[in-house]
Amino acid sequence: MKPGEPASRPGPQTRRPPIPALLVILLLPPLLSAAPARSDGCADCHDLDPQAFAATVHGAIECAACHPDQDVVPHPEESRRVDCGACHDGEVREYADSVHGRTREPGKEGAPDCFSCHGEVHRQRPRSDPASPIHHARLAETCGGCHANPEVVRRFGIHFARPLEAYRASVHAEAVRRGGDGATCSDCHGDHAILPGSDPRSRVFRTRVPETCGACHANIASVYRGSVHGRAAAEGVSEAPVCTDCHGEHRILSPRERGSPVYATNIPRMTCGRCHADLRLAERFDLPADRLPLYEESYHGLANRLGSVVVANCSSCHGVHDILPSSDPGSAVHPVNLPSTCGRCHPGAGENFARGRIHAGGEEAAGPGGFWVSVVRRIYLPLIGILIGGMCLHNAVDFWRRVRTPPDHPRSGRRVVRLSLEQRLQHVLLLLSFVTLVATGFALKYPEAWWVRRLHLGEGLRGTLHRTAGAILVLLALYHAASGVLTRRGRRELGALLPRRRDLENALGQIAFNLGRRAAPPRHGRFRYEEKLEYWALAWGTLIMAATGALLWFENLALRFLPKWALDVVAAVHLYEAWLATLAILVWHLYFVIFRPGVYPMNWSWLTGRVPEEYLREEHRLEWEQEFGRFPPASG
Repeated sequence: MKPGEPASRPGPQTRRPPIPALLVILLLPPLLSAAPARSDGCADCHDLDPQAFAATVHGAIECAACHPDQDVVPHPEESRRVDCGACHDGEVREYADSVHGRTREPGKEGAPDCFSCHGEVHRQRPRSDPASPIHHARLAETCGGCHANPEVVRRFGIHFARPLEAYRASVHAEAVRRGGDGATCSDCHGDHAILPGSDPRSRVFRTRVPETCGACHANIASVYRGSVHGRAAAEGVSEAPVCTDCHGEHRILSPRERGSPVYATNIPRMTCGRCHADLRLAERFDLPADRLPLYEESYHGLANRLGSVVVANCSSCHGVHDILPSSDPGSAVHPVNLPSTCGRCHPGAGENFARGRIHAGGEEAAGPGGFWVSVVRRIYLPLIGILIGGMCLHNAVDFWRRVRTPPDHPRSGRRVVRLSLEQRLQHVLLLLSFVTLVATGFALKYPEAWWVRRLHLGEGLRGTLHRTAGAILVLLALYHAASGVLTRRGRRELGALLPRRRDLENALGQIAFNLGRRAAPPRHGRFRYEEKLEYWALAWGTLIMAATGALLWFENLALRFLPKWALDVVAAVHLYEAWLATLAILVWHLYFVIFRPGVYPMNWSWLTGRVPEEYLREEHRLEWEQEFGRFPPASG
């Protein structure tokens, strides 16, 4: 208190902190900023469940191991990106060289990083955990997050369309769904070191595909390496087929599925034919380019095109993964081995199976088979043209005459018996068997025709119907021949059908009348020359078709006595005779029983057995005069 100042009033005294306490308060912030951050304290500020994190693949690692610049509190304002390479150096280096790592260019967002596949780092599970995005069963969906995303595909110019969708349909994905070890993305493409397919180091580089597939299919890969395709691929021939050329890439299906390139009916065209019918490859490697079309014209090829899965295709004879040149003694199609190869489907196959060209062609084919097939063609094609053309001309003239000079006498309404019940039954059986033979026969020859597809005939049903109809036709022919010899009526009918000189005179006279060169038509007997021509043509055609059909039906037996090339000739005769018979029925028979003026819309005698009396008088005048001239038949 200074002198002169009044004394202060008494009151509480002010307490001053001690000097040590002030020092602690002043020095506390620096001490706190230097304190290390422990993992067990990170959860105090960060939204992290310590127990859940402890169960992750990184649960035993301190936070600072991944966040080394975050080990002080407060954290620096700018932090470094987590570097997985601190622990996973090899994987990071592989990734940096991969197709994914190369796409991580400045300014190009969306390229996958570690977390894109493994998931958020604080929740990553071991690969063995079904919840992990890289678990075997989930990996395809993880990869599909980008590869099935149209925006990502467009941004990065990915050329493969819908790989995830294709993989889901594959046999590999099905195995994974069943809990098996089916191949998934990383099995073929790798994991961190995924490279473009054009990179020789890539697992899916063309020449490395057999090695990649062989990781699971070791035995098949070993067999393939010894094949003509495997050796060529190993020598660097880029056109040599590898696994994916035949089986596909992502959408690899079971050979039993119709959509598979190696399904029985797809092998010739979709698989083998892609190379062996390619003129460019044929020229480059001096291969015959006609194997596919020649196969498709054979019975095997025609039945295959019609949908048969049991008939021989390329792999049935040449093998699957063990395909060798035909000159190799180990090849299934080496001449010495052909009997045993063919014998798998044709029991008892002998050396005659090897006597002839396997892919039989036309006149350009070497050997006696090709020569005789060309002879058959050169005979039949002009013959068909001349005969069918002559029929058309004959019918056109007949039609013209009948339209210009229709009958002028009234119809009496009386009807006479023309066909017996037995003859009508024979005709019905002939009609049904012939139509069935034509439909089922040409269905084999032209399996892609629109009307064939509407029939929905499989080769099994088609073949059964064709052979059954053929057997009925043969039995009918035998019965008809027997009745023509053994019965009185049959002998009378057969005698009336025998060709005579008068038939030629009547034919010339009828043509002259139709052309206006003759005043009256000739008087025909019970059978006109048109009917006799058709009858004996049918008899001859039935004999030819029955003989050739039997040889083709029982080819195993036939090949015990005949070389294979002989059956090629037989098949050619069977085909051209079928065309001749079919066209003759369409042009000749149908005209006279349906389209002929005075008969249209149909000659109903094949159902009723009767014809109008006027028809008999006009078309069979001589018979009418002999049988009914004096005693006209009763009406009804």
